[in-house]
Amino acid sequence: MLGERVAVAALAKLLYDFLPASGNNSTSFPIAAARAGVAEGWPHGKPSKEPGIVALLTWTLEYRRSNFCALIQEVVIQSITWRGRGGNPLTRDEVTELNRLLLGVNFKIPELNASSFLDSLPGGVVSTPQATQVPSEAAYAQLMSELMALATLDPQGRGYAFEKFLSNVFDVFSLAPRGAFRNIGEQIDGSFVLHHETYLVEAKWQNARTDASDLRSFAGKVRDKTTWGRGVFISNSGFTDVGLEAFGRGQPVICVEGLDLYEALERRLDLADVFARKVRRAVETGRPLVRVRELYP
Repeated sequence: MLGERVAVAALAKLLYDFLPASGNNSTSFPIAAARAGVAEGWPHGKPSKEPGIVALLTWTLEYRRSNFCALIQEVVIQSITWRGRGGNPLTRDEVTELNRLLLGVNFKIPELNASSFLDSLPGGVVSTPQATQVPSEAAYAQLMSELMALATLDPQGRGYAFEKFLSNVFDVFSLAPRGAFRNIGEQIDGSFVLHHETYLVEAKWQNARTDASDLRSFAGKVRDKTTWGRGVFISNSGFTDVGLEAFGRGQPVICVEGLDLYEALERRLDLADVFARKVRRAVETGRPLVRVRELYP
């Protein structure tokens, strides 16, 4: 389509200064393409940079469209590192323009539009973050008590009780929760709003740690709603290392373990800030799970 070709050309011009075409072993357009699973899209040999970027974007849109967001995110992640080392950091204005141009190819990447991420970049006007209510000491203590009580319930009723508990947590932290709802052929455990973005929620309380099949199933639900959908998978028992590795990078889902919830409440952290830090770290590293103890050392 002509409109898409025009958008690709504009994207290539903007991305030109994001990364080198070659020259090192950690940050370049070919490396970003390989990590996003679209290595074949970068032309063989040593193409001129801008035509190479055009070719990469065009090939990905035509043959690996589902990998396009992962490619753009990988370029941004590497650019933050590469430009930062060179004393010319990637700016908020550049990412804002990138987000605008991506609409021309019918994509909106939630992580790149997140206020917490944009506010972390130099330059531009910093937006006002979503106001959150700081819970009282009594509220933290009550939530801790409710979380511990879940472990005493029988397995049949524990899953529903966990969903109700999470909805209560989101309400306490002013995250505008919505309870479980059903679409045709699927169940969604709920949703909440963080920095004006809606997150779908999957909640599991089971003895076994969550594996890649459950993560992929939920990511599919998220993607089916909109191209810019995002979700939070909350697993009380955590996630298998193999499952996280198989789930991969650049997914529209961040992961929360039961221990994350416990430590956030015990340390009296703002859960909205915890989620915002998880989102930002996912954008920067591609990792769906970054634990609270790593975010708040």
